Amino acid sequence: MEPPYLCTADLAIMNPKLSVNVNKVATLRNARGGNNPDVIKVALDCEMFGADGITVHPRPDERHIRYDDVRKLSEVVTTEFNIEGYPSASFLKLAEEVKPAQVTLVPDPPDVLTSNNGWDTKEYFKLLQEVVARLKSGGMRVSLFLNPDPGMVEHAAMCGADRIELYTEQYAVLFSQNPEEAIKPYVQTANVALQAGLGINAGHDLDLKNLHYLRSHLPGLLEVSIGHALICDALYYGLRDTVRMYKNHLLPDMTL
Repeated sequence: MEPPYLCTADLAIMNPKLSVNVNKVATLRNARGGNNPDVIKVALDCEMFGADGITVHPRPDERHIRYDDVRKLSEVVTTEFNIEGYPSASFLKLAEEVKPAQVTLVPDPPDVLTSNNGWDTKEYFKLLQEVVARLKSGGMRVSLFLNPDPGMVEHAAMCGADRIELYTEQYAVLFSQNPEEAIKPYVQTANVALQAGLGINAGHDLDLKNLHYLRSHLPGLLEVSIGHALICDALYYGLRDTVRMYKNHLLPDMTL
């Protein structure tokens, strides 16, 4: 039997956190060399402007965030620090070195442009079980990047994960056509996850058009990770106002 949908009153109890992904800032810096823009300063400014966390996704080729950026950020970030990545030997070593509040595991191959799929938690159960146990023994919360597929939730819980991060590209693509249909598989997956005792995060292609609807309809949402759209909007609105706008879209009753 499908778990019951949570009511609006239940959703209103929570204000999901905004974690700003600063990968795109590093991409801009790396395009010219040097240290402009300064990734560390941007991250600290995002915190000052109201962000609840900072997210980075270092890749083996360091084409945007570098491993040394992660080390420096870990020393100064005072909100929640979230590191995303494929659980390679080098990534796990880095995570154990800096001990972020949260590690989000993604199934990306090294050459992928951006995260584009969630874990098959059944096929990779043994790997995930071992990695999750290793990270949690170091005091880190672990989240697994998942497609909106209720069938993947049980093994996510069984392997010991604390949360799942729902991959929201499909939602973003369908949102303008039919918001109710776009959100439906996410609500179904979130309800199953809540029944299994998992926390709910979300990320990918969320923006000022679709974020509030997601916040208002996705049960149990604890955190969103947003980078590309937020940095693009900052080109027009400025970083301070953009962070505040995204935070505003996570309130129960958004004030436009």
